Amino acid sequence: MEDTSKVPSKKRGLGRGLDALLGATRPPTNADPATVIETIGEARAERITRLPVDQIQPGRYQPRRDFDPDALRELADSIAVQGVIQPIVVRPVEGERYEIIAGERRWRATQQAGLADIPVVIRDVDEPTAVAIGLIENIQRADLNPLEEAGALERLLSEFHLTHQQIAEAVGKSRTTVTNLLRLLELNPDVKTYVEHSQLEMGHARALLGLKGTQQSAAARQVVSGGLSVRETERLVRRHQQAGESPAPAQPKPTADPDVRRLQDDLTDRLGARVQIQQGNRGSGKLVIAYNSLDELDGILAHIK
Repeated sequence: MEDTSKVPSKKRGLGRGLDALLGATRPPTNADPATVIETIGEARAERITRLPVDQIQPGRYQPRRDFDPDALRELADSIAVQGVIQPIVVRPVEGERYEIIAGERRWRATQQAGLADIPVVIRDVDEPTAVAIGLIENIQRADLNPLEEAGALERLLSEFHLTHQQIAEAVGKSRTTVTNLLRLLELNPDVKTYVEHSQLEMGHARALLGLKGTQQSAAARQVVSGGLSVRETERLVRRHQQAGESPAPAQPKPTADPDVRRLQDDLTDRLGARVQIQQGNRGSGKLVIAYNSLDELDGILAHIK
């Protein structure tokens, strides 16, 4: 029943974390979980075997809360024709059973396809390593919704005491992306539901973080009901913020030069923030970009980059 063929190591654009974890021998059980991702070792060839699907059970490391039935059916149809191309990763547990570390969706689809067994890579790893492998593998897959991804990142942060930079290196994302995803966990529960159901995209959610409490929920409802774009959402958030501000101090007299005014308006639209061009003497001047929160500043910097 066992296939002793070797699968060569590949560089798939992943962070160091998954390659290291999948290629590691069992680490010492007293190892600090925070060091698992950084120190386990280099990936190596893995031996693939096949196991009966009813000998495998779901793991506790799955960040996905919702398995879309239509997408699962499509995957099952593909597996029925082509088989499972990428083996799942399991670890042995009691009673000659195996627990899924990574690949639960493929296992579920294999069952739906009516296949009796599935290709697996068996890793004899402890709990911290299994958690890390499962979280990282699932984060690196493109079909998690942003909140599921944020929840998995938060587990790496809290359970392994990693920095945002260490997490970014482990999952193959930028530090800014990791930070912005984690901020989604600060959204109101009703706004999170919109994100989970794909009614709001990541850009919408980031903009809405500039509001709190009932203002955030009300703005989110406006975005969803009106089908607003991310740029329109940013403008809506600014209007809410400005409505709640105290009277602003007197601004410098705007320039009368129509070309400069057009440039000022164009920059305001492009950056999604209020821009002022203050002209001085002999061609000097100032370019002033106003923002109301660090989240809004992040959005401005993203537009500039």
